[in-house]
Amino acid sequence: MSKNIAQLLVDVLARAGATRMYGVSGDSLNGITEAIRTRDDFSWIHVRHEEAAAFAAGAEAHLTGKLAVCAGSCGPGNLHLINGLYDCHRSRVPVLAIAAQIPSGEIGSNYFQETNPQHLFAQCSHYCELISGPDQMPRTLEIAIQTAISRRGVSVVALPGDVALEDAGDLEPRVNFADSQPGVCPSNEELEVLAEVLNRRGKTTILAGAGCAGAHAELMQLAGRLNAPIVHAMRGKEFIEYDNPYDVGMTGLLGFSSGYYAMMNCDVLLMIGTDFPYQQFFPKKATIVQIDIRGEQLGRRTRLDFGFVGDTAATLRALLPKLQQNTADYHLKTCQAHYRNARKDLEDLAVNTRKTPIHPQYVTRTLDQLAAEDAIFTCDVGTPTIWASRYLNMNGKRRIIGSFNHGSMANALPQAIGAQVTHPGRQVISLSGDGGLAMLMGELLTLRQQQLPVKVIVFKNDSLAFVELEMKAAGIVEFGTSLRNPDFATIAEGAGMLGLAAKTAKDVAPMLKQALAYDGPALVEIPVSRQELSMPPAITMQHAKGFSLFMMKAILSGRADEILDLAKVNLIR
Repeated sequence: MSKNIAQLLVDVLARAGATRMYGVSGDSLNGITEAIRTRDDFSWIHVRHEEAAAFAAGAEAHLTGKLAVCAGSCGPGNLHLINGLYDCHRSRVPVLAIAAQIPSGEIGSNYFQETNPQHLFAQCSHYCELISGPDQMPRTLEIAIQTAISRRGVSVVALPGDVALEDAGDLEPRVNFADSQPGVCPSNEELEVLAEVLNRRGKTTILAGAGCAGAHAELMQLAGRLNAPIVHAMRGKEFIEYDNPYDVGMTGLLGFSSGYYAMMNCDVLLMIGTDFPYQQFFPKKATIVQIDIRGEQLGRRTRLDFGFVGDTAATLRALLPKLQQNTADYHLKTCQAHYRNARKDLEDLAVNTRKTPIHPQYVTRTLDQLAAEDAIFTCDVGTPTIWASRYLNMNGKRRIIGSFNHGSMANALPQAIGAQVTHPGRQVISLSGDGGLAMLMGELLTLRQQQLPVKVIVFKNDSLAFVELEMKAAGIVEFGTSLRNPDFATIAEGAGMLGLAAKTAKDVAPMLKQALAYDGPALVEIPVSRQELSMPPAITMQHAKGFSLFMMKAILSGRADEILDLAKVNLIR
């Protein structure tokens, strides 16, 4: 019996190394879900929202480096995929989306649920094509897969439901997908120029990002040769922070003062594998050198004196023999001392006050101490990402995922689903904000249905806290940010999970231990301080002016109690 196009599609995906597809069933996907149902080597992961399907696929691709697949039915199902796919694309992880389409004969007639996938997904994919007939298979699908893998991003294949059910005849998969990882290195002449710049001595600081994955040893050798402190971007945290005697933390909106100091007080800033976006945190007078595998990123964020195209490991291996040992260590030691002071200030905030609301710093520090040495963390955008960046310690085995480029709310729980499906034997912990969790709260049901033992830690401050902080810094009295939240622990219990609610700081450690030890999905709801400020490492006159205006407006509107609460909070400088 010959196969249909949907069965051929799954054959091609399996040959590419995919073993599952995340999505929500719909009639235009019936051919594909039926093709999956009859197989033992490929599974359908039923989530409650297509956006979650894309986030979950992105997490799988991030952790494995291999192709992950999601799907949406025609019309609204396609639209729901978009935000998650934007995150995958901007995080540069290989994801294929199957966008089901209306019956092929109805395309262009304004049919029920009709959309145009090629237009919808144009800005969040490297490749997006419609399969309008069997003769385009499997070649179009294989091109999409190769594009997603080789360009590290999203590909979309739109497939009408009726075409998926057509006979594939004698068509078979055509391509064996190679897991090639070629090294890219600047020319020898370019390396000589780079070495000459770095050998001039002076104070060098390294800013390293996610492009340093797999090059930890080379990066440490480079920092040792240059006696250079290393500042890391958030996406580079899991690859750079551990076993790093040159670490001086982060800068930017998530960072703290030592990283900012190291960058602003250098003579040479060496950027490696990072597209750190915030222009205001770059030095104005230093010589700036950038190494990146993507040439289009050179000079995108700051003035650039020297730019080189190459992957981190290959480039540093070729560069190191050309570098002289820098014996001057004043800059490194000064930055390290600044880092120790900054860390002490941060640790002083992560204390058990035995009061409510609880310090979110204390919650995250306690979680860091209790979590497994190979735990996988996901964190919602906003304050959960700030606390994760400052209080979760990476060790070379732990992983951390977030919406660090796209900055989408509600990412943590669905990303935890993809992480747990992909790594069933590892501890997966979602640091969820109350706003983020509420946005895709239906995925708690997915945890129960798929029997995924994800641990969800809810930072409950009854607000969109980071948005409030941005308003205050701009001199605006916050509006539209308060949340009238439910009892999340009770909702979790209703979903068939373990639901726990900490009342005071002394409850935090016991409840986290109970949740982490529980054989199944668990949620811990923790009331944390709404007024906890998470300031950038440099307080500008604009920030000071903004907070002054906010305080004046708040007092005039009769909110003096809130001002007193704010005055008690330690600002991180």
